[in-house]
Amino acid sequence: MKQLLRILLAVVGILAMVAVAAVVYVTTFLDPEDFKPRLVEVVEEQTGLDLALEGPITWSFYPRIGVGVEQARAWLPEQSRDDTAFAAVERAEVSVAFAPLLRGEIAIDGLTLDGVRLNLERDAQGEGNWQALMDRLAEHNNESAETVLAPASAGPHVDAGNLSVVLNIASVEVRNADIRFRDELEQALWRLQSLNISGSNVNPTRSFPLKAMFTLTKHHRLDAEALERAPAFTSEVNLETRVRLGLNDERVTLEGLQLGTRSSTVEGSEPQQVNLKAAEMVARLGERRLSVTDATLETGLRHPENWQGSLALSLAFALEADWAAQTAQLRDAQLTGPDGLRLSGHLNVEQFQDAPRYRGQLNAAPFNLRPWLTRFGLELNTASEAALSDVAMTSPVEGDLEQLALPQLSLVLDDSTFTGALSGAFDASALAFDLTGDTLDLDRYLPGPVTSQQAGLGLIRRAMAQEEDEHEMLPQAWLADLDLSGDLELDELVLGGLTFTNARMALRGEQGLHRLTGFESRFYSGTLAATGAIDAREPVLEWQLAPRVEGVQVAPLVETFSEEASPIRGRFNLQGELATQGNTRSVLTRHLNGELTARLNDGAILDTNVSQQMCELAAQLDGQGTLRDWQPDTRFDQFGATFDIQGGVVTSDDMTITLPGIDMAGEGQIDLGSKAFVTRANARLVDTADPACEVNPRLQALPLPVLCEGNLDEDKSQWCRLDRDAFQASIVSLLRNEAGAEVEERLGDALNRLDERLGDDAGRNLRDGLRSLFD
Repeated sequence: MKQLLRILLAVVGILAMVAVAAVVYVTTFLDPEDFKPRLVEVVEEQTGLDLALEGPITWSFYPRIGVGVEQARAWLPEQSRDDTAFAAVERAEVSVAFAPLLRGEIAIDGLTLDGVRLNLERDAQGEGNWQALMDRLAEHNNESAETVLAPASAGPHVDAGNLSVVLNIASVEVRNADIRFRDELEQALWRLQSLNISGSNVNPTRSFPLKAMFTLTKHHRLDAEALERAPAFTSEVNLETRVRLGLNDERVTLEGLQLGTRSSTVEGSEPQQVNLKAAEMVARLGERRLSVTDATLETGLRHPENWQGSLALSLAFALEADWAAQTAQLRDAQLTGPDGLRLSGHLNVEQFQDAPRYRGQLNAAPFNLRPWLTRFGLELNTASEAALSDVAMTSPVEGDLEQLALPQLSLVLDDSTFTGALSGAFDASALAFDLTGDTLDLDRYLPGPVTSQQAGLGLIRRAMAQEEDEHEMLPQAWLADLDLSGDLELDELVLGGLTFTNARMALRGEQGLHRLTGFESRFYSGTLAATGAIDAREPVLEWQLAPRVEGVQVAPLVETFSEEASPIRGRFNLQGELATQGNTRSVLTRHLNGELTARLNDGAILDTNVSQQMCELAAQLDGQGTLRDWQPDTRFDQFGATFDIQGGVVTSDDMTITLPGIDMAGEGQIDLGSKAFVTRANARLVDTADPACEVNPRLQALPLPVLCEGNLDEDKSQWCRLDRDAFQASIVSLLRNEAGAEVEERLGDALNRLDERLGDDAGRNLRDGLRSLFD
């Protein structure tokens, strides 16, 4: 046994001496530079590249056998050596472990590439300069893969002699690589700089760790670098994962993927942080399929003009993609963020390379929309600070790169619920909706709160109230290019403090001409309807409106505005046509033109009986009295007027009011811009069938003139009064016809005695009654 051991030791010693002697001989008598021509020849045969080895070839033999090449460049077959090389490397080194050689195996111990340069180009026809190289490599791919990449367990190969290659690289390093891609088709210049890749124990059967980092830049001009322009896009990328190679089924699996990017669009802008984590990412190269499971995309978005700090968003998802079929499925997606943002759903994409189309489901749990609108540059100034603070929705989603549609939308907007369909173009050139809702208080969403001063204004004044700092009412530039189709139905709509029930609205528009084809609503026990149009094709907006009001109860309408008891009641009717131009309230008012016809049916002045006052006046003038029991209100037999509007000035010359025992006709005008108005009316006592109010024929011929003038911003108690000058002139004219000119001298005394006989209370009640007709 001892003898056998001595023999074995002697054999090992002899082999060691032979190995040392072989190393000494090779390093002494063989020059690696002699292999350069053969290496150049092999590369050209296998790839078609013109290889130039400008640096020395070095090798080492212990503790590992390795070979290194420095300053190597390669040109494509169609290139000359005066052109920029297709590929270059400052140093490349590969080494194999010494011990496995004794077992008949080749185990690559290390692979290092330092200073790799790669220049890729695509011409205007979409042909890449690498295509010929890839086709050449494909011809040798199968045989090379079987010979070089087979593990030792597969046994020896004829071409490899008695040695088999074990693909188990202890260390792989790529340092300071630079890849440039010049794309004439898209007129873009991409560059991947400072690329560093490191991996260990690289093998085809087990997962191994891999790290990579690089900087990616993009220019929108091919000559941007020559002009020393800053990149339009820059991204710093870091990748860390474990890689499993399935060479037999052409599959690459990334386990525990962590990808981080830090990107900016222009020089000096805030960088945007995006991180991707995935439990597993599988790329089936032969089938051209990709799957991602348990993935999370986290962002730290920055926009110092709209929000401070970093905006944290997180998207959890799973992905299946098939490049051959051009389909992708985004599953179990859930986007979360601040202010209660929680979006979930799924998405199926078709033809994502040629003409992408998608279909899926989108759900949004209740969240506060206000801060999100602020973050995206929309400053809110709503009357209610709680507006848009409780928003939720669910709907199928479908569309393409140009438009998005929600065909079965269910939307909760604060206290309102809408169902129907909504769609629009991403470039804001088209909008379509068909929605049904329960209640919408639009006042909550209009700009600014209603001030206490405005709330106290009367019906006309509040309708004309203007803000000192006026803004454009409609986005004209958007309307000029918008295609619009909208239908809206609401059980209840609140606008301007007014309540509209069973409201329906239809909008149609294209190429800047938009029409209100119909608006109908129940309105204070009556109906309100309108048609109209807005023309945004010209530099100045043009408006048209044709309103129709029928049977609207005046009392609750007035009380809604004034928040006080209404002085009148009745059913109001109005119709007409209006036209104006402009885009601010003052300009619209200044250019308002049109005609309106109004009448009040079944009306009455409340808590004041003007007929009683006039009847008692007639009786006192005749030296009599009246014993009749009067109603507390003044009933209207008729009220009507036609209003002509020119340049924002409303004029009427046919105002007619008929009360029991009184006929009143008048005329007047109001300037909607300055709010100044003047109205003159003549009231005449008429004989009625009521014997309690028999009117002297002389009084029937005597008009009682009333003058109302002032400004809508002034105290309404000073608006109306008896026009004494006109009344005196009427009496003079009447008495002249009957008794001559001498009575004129005594008219002043008669008027004074008339005031004494009526008394202060009666005179005040008469003025109040007359004023209430115009208030």
